[in-house]
Amino acid sequence: MSEMTKKEFLELLDEFSKKTLDPKFEKIESRFVEFREDIIHQFHVISEDVISKVQLVAEGVATLNEKFDRRFDELEKKNESQHKDILAAIKFSYAELDRRITNLESEMESLKHRMDVLERRSIS
Repeated sequence: MSEMTKKEFLELLDEFSKKTLDPKFEKIESRFVEFREDIIHQFHVISEDVISKVQLVAEGVATLNEKFDRRFDELEKKNESQHKDILAAIKFSYAELDRRITNLESEMESLKHRMDVLERRSIS
């Protein structure tokens, strides 16, 4: 048996590879391509579902935000109205207290004047 040269060995290896290994690797590679395509498809399906659910949540948040804004505006108007009512009641109360104090001061002055008159009479 003669010795093989490096070139002959590489040619033989290439021929063996083309006849035996390449068809098997092609089958495996096609399976990997199909698997990859299937994974990519499933990812797209799942991501579209997630995106649609996120959009629904975003719409729900926007709706709640609008409801909260309306409710906050209503409460703010109600609070302002009640605040005005309280201020009016306080103003009325102060006016009533001022009137009563003024009457008391007037009566006090009248009583002082009467006391002065009585004291002058008793001295004379």
